[in-house]
Amino acid sequence: MERGNHTVTGFILLGFSTDPVMQKILFVMFLGVYSLTLLGNTTLIILICNDSRLHTPMYFFIGNLSFLDLWYSSVYTPKILVTCISEDKSISFAGCLSQFFFSAGLAYSECYLLAAMAYDRYTAISNPLLYAQAMSRRLCVCLVVYSYTGGFVNAIILTSNTFTLDFCGDNVIDDFFCDVPPLVKLACDVRESYQSVLYFLLASNVISPTLLILTSYLFIIAAILRIRSTQGRLKAFSTCSSHLISVTLYYGSILYIYSRPSSSYSLERDKMVSTFYTVLFPMLNPMIYSLRNKDVKEALRKLFKLAPSEF
Repeated sequence: MERGNHTVTGFILLGFSTDPVMQKILFVMFLGVYSLTLLGNTTLIILICNDSRLHTPMYFFIGNLSFLDLWYSSVYTPKILVTCISEDKSISFAGCLSQFFFSAGLAYSECYLLAAMAYDRYTAISNPLLYAQAMSRRLCVCLVVYSYTGGFVNAIILTSNTFTLDFCGDNVIDDFFCDVPPLVKLACDVRESYQSVLYFLLASNVISPTLLILTSYLFIIAAILRIRSTQGRLKAFSTCSSHLISVTLYYGSILYIYSRPSSSYSLERDKMVSTFYTVLFPMLNPMIYSLRNKDVKEALRKLFKLAPSEF
């Protein structure tokens, strides 16, 4: 593929540091985080599949979120680990394109899935007696399928527009994965049409789901205020707290990275924020949805046949 006066066949990922000692420290850190991500999300999926008490719409979405996070983390972390311990920091053009496509598709899918989960919480709180009927199995499956479809269709748009930019000069990516900010920095000239595509994708994949989530929570707050007892209000709010934390952390980092003009990208600062939502966030999600959840704790105790006092 021609790019300017030469053919780009691959890129060099600088990662986080060129210091050998620091690279080894980072390898251990990322290996630990990735191991916890695999363990936490896999365990949560197993619990949801095995325990009949968790066969509800809410846990159906949580299980799908865990599956998505497993996939999402695996797009980045194995390559990060290789980059930390290997002298070969290169990634092929096709490899970079594939990583970019899957990372965008999964990120967008998670935005839609979190919006679907907000609607699920609204339905559960506003109409608890008809919750199971309103959130039917068919509707839940459709919402998950739509989340993935919307995410990957928009990923095709972003990937095709990004990898038809004219790259010139150095092919060194000052980041640990192929992402919009470092690739834009390598482009000879970023067309206004490309910036328009970025804003369109931001609006359709981040802003729109954010508005749906905010609307759902406005109705949730109104429904909670109609509950007479304080205990009932606290119980209703507690069912939303985990999702609210997850949404705040994920959307906050996504909006910070991609809501700014390409001219204001700061690779060092963006690299740290990207690390949070690509590597750390998939590890945190199982903790967010299980640490204060009695149903999950009981299912975990049952799985390992522990007495209540041992857990």
